[in-house]
Amino acid sequence: MPDYPKERLDIKLVVESDDLETRFALNMMDLPPPFEIVIAPSAGPRTKPKALNAALPFVRGRYVAVFDAEDRPETGQLRIALSAFERGDPRLACVQARLTIDNTRDNWLTRLFTAEYAGLFDVFLPGLAAWHMPLPLGGTSNHFHTPTLRGLGGWDPYNVTEDADLGIRLARAGYRTTLVQSSTYEEAPGRLMPWIRQRTRWFKGYLQTWAVHMRAPRKLWQELGAGGFLVFQLVIGGAVLAALVHGIFAGVIIGQVASGLLFAGKSGTFEQIFAGLYFVSLIAGYLLSGLVGFIGLSRRRLLRSAPYLLLLPLYWLLLSVAAWRAAFQLIRAPYHWEKTDHGRARTSRQEATGDPQAA
Repeated sequence: MPDYPKERLDIKLVVESDDLETRFALNMMDLPPPFEIVIAPSAGPRTKPKALNAALPFVRGRYVAVFDAEDRPETGQLRIALSAFERGDPRLACVQARLTIDNTRDNWLTRLFTAEYAGLFDVFLPGLAAWHMPLPLGGTSNHFHTPTLRGLGGWDPYNVTEDADLGIRLARAGYRTTLVQSSTYEEAPGRLMPWIRQRTRWFKGYLQTWAVHMRAPRKLWQELGAGGFLVFQLVIGGAVLAALVHGIFAGVIIGQVASGLLFAGKSGTFEQIFAGLYFVSLIAGYLLSGLVGFIGLSRRRLLRSAPYLLLLPLYWLLLSVAAWRAAFQLIRAPYHWEKTDHGRARTSRQEATGDPQAA
């Protein structure tokens, strides 16, 4: 954040106690103020929210932002977030920057990841924010009002998508979240298994979030209102459910086509009726997600990646694999955090455009 006054910065670098390699690298840099290294204790779950909670008591600023180590936020993001807080109403507790994928051109997987993020952070979430609906936050580039964050108890250390959970807790407490026109560039996994592991964690965290907040559904309804309750079910629970059933629906359709039953002369059988419903559901889901992704790519001026939206059926099958993996992992290892490797990108949109933040 080179444009922000250094005397107003308070930067905490949170490192796990046994991450000796990172700790050694940071010590060798001999970082001056405003940098401070915070060691996350080894006790308890080895999760990002636990590490954030370890640093929260040492935060001195009125506002606090969360960035992942590999992030590349656009210049001016802190000022934009601060301006949003100053212009917002007193209930504004969080400002979310828009996440976008930096290594879009690596392969088809990163191009579809880019389309997904564009649809989410440039189309879907701004719409929810405009209607004052609950927002599942992204895991980075969140800017919080520090006293409010502390009043809510920080992050849930046992939730592996602490961002989504915190967004819902903010809404339940009557606070607002908004998005600002500032982007943070992230590296997407360009290989299949790292992508599957990352999505498994995200789905598992959504399952945790849904289960925790649905312990008292009547209270949740009262706190979120009818619209917020419906959004919670669709965005948190519905996202996982859609991925889980997709594989089943696709399997039924493939089986019906392979056996010739779907287009058999005799119609009206239960098998054909259900197969037809599955087929319509799949096509509608592909069209809707493809449309949102296309609009997002258009707003990002990345329509060169739009043809890859034709691979959405394959992408959704992979999502289904990750969702089922998450469901089993929720039972066997609910708090296990599968870390994502970074530093493997072959391309960079920021570097291609000459953004000084990419240096």
